[in-house]
Amino acid sequence: MAHLMPSGKWDARNLGPVPHDSIYYAKCMLGGALACGLTHASITPLDVTKCNMQVDPAKYRGLTSGLSLIMREQGAGAIWKGVTPTLIGYSLQGMFKYGLYETFKDAYMNLAGEEGTAKYKQLIWLAGSASAEVFADIALCPFEMTKVKMQTSPHGTFPTQFGTAWATMRAQSATTRFPFGSIVPLWSRQIPYTMAKFYFFERIVQAFYDNIFTAPKSTYSKQTQLGVTFASGYLAGVICAIVSHPADTLVSLMGKDANKGKSVGTIASETGILNLCTKGLGTRVLMIGTLTGFQWWIYDSFKTAMGMGTTGGK
Repeated sequence: MAHLMPSGKWDARNLGPVPHDSIYYAKCMLGGALACGLTHASITPLDVTKCNMQVDPAKYRGLTSGLSLIMREQGAGAIWKGVTPTLIGYSLQGMFKYGLYETFKDAYMNLAGEEGTAKYKQLIWLAGSASAEVFADIALCPFEMTKVKMQTSPHGTFPTQFGTAWATMRAQSATTRFPFGSIVPLWSRQIPYTMAKFYFFERIVQAFYDNIFTAPKSTYSKQTQLGVTFASGYLAGVICAIVSHPADTLVSLMGKDANKGKSVGTIASETGILNLCTKGLGTRVLMIGTLTGFQWWIYDSFKTAMGMGTTGGK
């Protein structure tokens, strides 16, 4: 069935169960904010441990032992350091990541036209997600820098309350490079991560509906469709974690006092490619796989509740 504008021209914004108008994109932004903000905030203890494993692998050797050591030395509340900038920063990031992905994807599909979209669908997924993440990371960067500094500074050397930490980052901007000093490594981490996240999610969803749930997607219950969403998101998340881990390690290392003033290249050289690729990877695979699965599930649950349907598939 062709999806045409009143003029008779094919329009990607009419492909879904509801038209993709400004209200649709605004709802996608809200769904993205909920999906990313809530999930990232909920796994702050894992994030605190992972970041410390990256900056001091000799001391923090594993997830369980690292958690125990942090609580023993700094108190039980220490595993929630950075939860406020995490919640705010990743809500903003998710808002732009998901909302602009839908916007850019439709725009690029319309540029390509109906035949071009069918031929270059996967490139459109990659271009749409990369474009969205550029803006998402600008919104995230100052909050991520503050979060990492709060989580990785030796106990007692940096504020653990968000307001004070934010003010300290601003006051020390000459050395912290706040608010956008980490934007390049953040782009290096997040753009490949998001491209993998959306590309492999779309591919895996399509594979489910091509090979397992082969009837028209609309004939399956909301629960089945959301189950496909979660499974696809989890599998995509595992791939994302591996792709983006070296850059994630660099972002964490940049918050370490010993690395003040050093370039990204110098930090990478001193750390070594093996350590960049492997330190904290197991924890991050567990964290990102679960995180991405639930993000897509929350996002598509919100879309379903709004009558907008789930993402991907036929």
